[in-house]
Amino acid sequence: MSLAEPTTVRQQVRQVLLITLALNLAVAFSKILIGLVSGALAVTADGFHSLVDGSSNVVALVANRIAGQPPDEEHPYGHRRFETIAALAIGAFLLLTAWEIVGSALERLGGSGETPQITPLTFAVMLATLAINLFITTYETRAGRRLQSELLIADAAHTRADVFVTLSVLASMAGVALLGWVWLDTAAALVIVVLIVRAAWQVLRQSGAVLVDRAPYTPAQIAAWVEAVPSIERVVRARSRGPLDAAHIDVDVQVAGATTADQTAAIAAAIRQHIAQQTAGVAEVEVHFEPRPAGDPDYALSARAQADALGLATHEVLVSDGPAGKVLEMHVEVPPGQTLAEAHEQVSRLEQQVRDHLPEVNEVITHIEPALGDIAAEPDEGRCAQILEQAQALLERDHPSLDWHDLRATRFNGGYSLTAHVTLSPDMTVEAAHALAEQAELLLRTGIPRLDRVTIHTEPPE
Repeated sequence: MSLAEPTTVRQQVRQVLLITLALNLAVAFSKILIGLVSGALAVTADGFHSLVDGSSNVVALVANRIAGQPPDEEHPYGHRRFETIAALAIGAFLLLTAWEIVGSALERLGGSGETPQITPLTFAVMLATLAINLFITTYETRAGRRLQSELLIADAAHTRADVFVTLSVLASMAGVALLGWVWLDTAAALVIVVLIVRAAWQVLRQSGAVLVDRAPYTPAQIAAWVEAVPSIERVVRARSRGPLDAAHIDVDVQVAGATTADQTAAIAAAIRQHIAQQTAGVAEVEVHFEPRPAGDPDYALSARAQADALGLATHEVLVSDGPAGKVLEMHVEVPPGQTLAEAHEQVSRLEQQVRDHLPEVNEVITHIEPALGDIAAEPDEGRCAQILEQAQALLERDHPSLDWHDLRATRFNGGYSLTAHVTLSPDMTVEAAHALAEQAELLLRTGIPRLDRVTIHTEPPE
């Protein structure tokens, strides 16, 4: 099952990239313009370097659009890896930037570089673009962490490198203008190369980890999430791959051997829901089931599994020891409207299948009753109100210390059905609560004519 990425996340990433692109273009053209006017080659070169930031924004926008497309026949797992490839391209841009700076530094060391022409306007423009770049990298980094987007985080690292380049230019400008130290520009450029290569390595390492399917979550972490779901015997294996904002998780879990398909579907849905509550950004959770090793059989679960296969339902399954083996008793719900012969034939088939799957069971005793879920309830306000009044009186007479509430009566199969809730001590065992509910159901069925079905819901105090 896929946990689809919200469309709003893609839209927010796109909005951040558009704002960043506009600011990067403004910074680049400002540097180029003031560099051409003043004749400062370092500033002009820095302006063209800033255009690399804009080009990386364009790459990121294209990748974000492609990555947001739904899965198709050629990409059944979606297009999320295009975003990872774009992050790799940005890392390559960072390395290219570092190479360009090294080339300029070597050229300066060879004595072929020209001395920059520094003016107050040049300083003002560079300081303004520095402030804009600081805002961009802070804004984009925070948005990337909030949206868990490796694309924004990689692009922010690229812009951060541009901040260091601008600082290098300012340092060299100050050294040339105030002290005449032309070599300072070369030294600062070499320091910046180290910082840019470090940023490129971080981007390439993170993106490469996604491409080689490095696990975003540890098996122990996933197992702890899954084992918190009821009905899970044991987590056999847990795996994950992909980025944190679009991870794929596979788990193999162990359940009782007689667990039905409907039950495993409900367990799988509970696992996915629980994992989604623990972490945002899981794209898909695949759950595989394995039966637990043979041991003491769960008679109720086995009987329910055989009934499900025949389209029947069971409850109140009891097992006792008889002279020739186990005796299994259960209530079987059959589709309403059947004749007794039809219902008996179905239930007889169920009894035989239970004996086949549970050889130690020598005798199966069944109580046939119509399924309530398929019968339409018809209102009969006068008679229902009378039944509710009688039921309340009987319950309070025999169990005066208990809190009986939320009684409801409806028409059912030519007669009437009653449901009631009772608040019991939280320390009471399940067996004791079940026995009390059975006593109350028997009391109501025998004390109120035409009351064909009674359901008592036991609950602890809130």
